[in-house]
Amino acid sequence: MKPTLSLALAALALFAAPLAPAFAGSEDVVVEGAWSRTSISVNRPGAAYLTIRNGGDAPVTLNGVRTDLAMMPEIHLSSTNAAGVSSMSPAGEIEIAPGAELSLAPGGMHVMLMKLQRPMIEGETFDLTLTFSDGGEVTVTTPILGVAARGPGG
Repeated sequence: MKPTLSLALAALALFAAPLAPAFAGSEDVVVEGAWSRTSISVNRPGAAYLTIRNGGDAPVTLNGVRTDLAMMPEIHLSSTNAAGVSSMSPAGEIEIAPGAELSLAPGGMHVMLMKLQRPMIEGETFDLTLTFSDGGEVTVTTPILGVAARGPGG
């Protein structure tokens, strides 16, 4: 490449960089407190819970989950309408603000583990991989607790 062309491209990149959107990378994400409950059978879905913290200075977008435990892992949101009827639906992409944390907990947003490939047995663990819009991933080992567990502390 000719020196003048290289210099022009470098100058263009220098001035265009501030115009590009700033996104936190998955390297700024910390996942804590992952846990799940034992499943009744492989014919019923399981669930996993955890806290995701964005330690960066720009938003980060969670766009999926993956595990070999379930063929259809999805992030779901539980809600109750004014009539008291509860329902669940896929949450889609979730933006986590800089410095914020997202709690996936019973009764709210959670990882739904549909089409289990094996039983979820108390005392065992499985890997759960969170995928982000920057192409990065964070994998967390998730312990399987008892059917009545309310979190890692009991």
